[in-house]
Amino acid sequence: MNDATPARRRRHGGRRTGTSRAAGPAIAQTPWRIPLNTDRPTEPLDEAGIAALHSGAMRILSEIGIEFLNDEALGHLRAAGCRIEGQTARFDPDFVMDMVGKAPAQFTITPRNPDRSVTIGGRHMTFVNVSSPPNAWDLERGKRPGDFATFREFMKLTQYFNCIHIAGGYPVEPIDVHASVRHLDCLFEKLTLTDKVAHAYSLGPERVEDVMEMVRIAGGLTHDEFDAAPRMYTNINSVSPLKHDWPMLDGAMRLARRGQPVVVTPFTLAGAMAPVTLAGAVALSLAEGLAAIALLQWIAPGCPVAIGTFTSNVDMKSGAPAFGTPEYMRATQMTGQMARHYGLPMRASGVCAANVPDGQAMWETGNSLWAAVQSGANMVYHAAGWLEGGLIASPEKFVMDCELLQQIQRYFEPALTATAEDDLAIDAIAEVGPGGHFFGCAHTQARYQNAFYQPFASDWRNFEAWAGDGGVWTVERAHRIYKRILAEFEAPPMDAEIRDELADFVARRKAQGGAPTDF
Repeated sequence: MNDATPARRRRHGGRRTGTSRAAGPAIAQTPWRIPLNTDRPTEPLDEAGIAALHSGAMRILSEIGIEFLNDEALGHLRAAGCRIEGQTARFDPDFVMDMVGKAPAQFTITPRNPDRSVTIGGRHMTFVNVSSPPNAWDLERGKRPGDFATFREFMKLTQYFNCIHIAGGYPVEPIDVHASVRHLDCLFEKLTLTDKVAHAYSLGPERVEDVMEMVRIAGGLTHDEFDAAPRMYTNINSVSPLKHDWPMLDGAMRLARRGQPVVVTPFTLAGAMAPVTLAGAVALSLAEGLAAIALLQWIAPGCPVAIGTFTSNVDMKSGAPAFGTPEYMRATQMTGQMARHYGLPMRASGVCAANVPDGQAMWETGNSLWAAVQSGANMVYHAAGWLEGGLIASPEKFVMDCELLQQIQRYFEPALTATAEDDLAIDAIAEVGPGGHFFGCAHTQARYQNAFYQPFASDWRNFEAWAGDGGVWTVERAHRIYKRILAEFEAPPMDAEIRDELADFVARRKAQGGAPTDF
């Protein structure tokens, strides 16, 4: 069938807003929505601090420079007037700020199901599943290398939970699928098991082009329709310190030319790949991020971009990364303040260094998630399922994190701070009077059936209910929920012709050998 036919363009794969039997019995959920962060951001920097960080980033770009291990990128920067010596580019600060000024402050990504569109920027806050761990851990099978079956489980969890808005990278790397065709199998599952925004790894031209084509096919879009608006995105990381590599730059430039968003996230660890001081680590991260953003805006002015932060500290005795620390929180807040200074959307992360889903895992993840809230982050990577500094994905941790995400979303509800006459409840207070209670008064009863007034709209239980269930601990309960989700999961609808075309594309590309495994 010709991809330009109106009949095909109308087949978006279903608009059902539920996931598996709507909210399903496995766990009570808040409805699908993109929360708005209603809090004022935490701003640890005064005006002098903002100026100092900006000046530091500009000095790094103009005096030291950034290595671009990509000849095409260097050619663009040379044409833009940057000073090129070997593979190092030095930037004029005015050029950088001119380019950054062309980037939109907000953009919307529309996946195959338009009801799952997400807005990145402003006060919008979106949460992304865990991405890229090489290993998995669950209560039943313990720690093991990632495989395709486990990858599919995580995609089902990603679709099931309404508080997860984006299907990011591979939740666990399926090493039992050959690297040359892994992207084809993984994206087919991602696009059929979910109807949420999808991500492409920038790991060579073939993979990026394949993913863009698969997203186009899954959406029932013409090539022009795909290029006309954001439909997917990529996240690239610099090689800190002071370097951008070939495949990341190649993928970023390919997406930018087709109007697809690029999130630029340096990975700077204070004391390891960045100065041990937070100001130095954040300044280096900003310089690396702004360099790539300036390149992309030169190539495709106005293309959607976001700046990310992954700045934390390390255990100086072992060199192991630390997450959810006070340093991590401050660095995230500082980057959020600078992102607003530059008028760019921002990405943060929900991360921890714990090896299993225990108390340490949750307090470190809680700290990092609240730092994302405080910084005004628009996209929160690894928001559910991350363990051991990104080496492990856990379904139990995924379930536990989603309960925390639902509480954060509830925290943003305007009714929690409403001050209308009815919310002040003066009549109810007068009705109950001294020494009474509010369980049975009309004001309470009128709201009792409203899910908003339930504790979290999650699977909350008091001690009596918990003890009556045999004293099940949190991880055991999360394990049971994860198993029930898998048992009742139903994939979102997709037009049969579109699914067949997607499968045909995968088969054809596999027959052609997929993608090279060396660069």
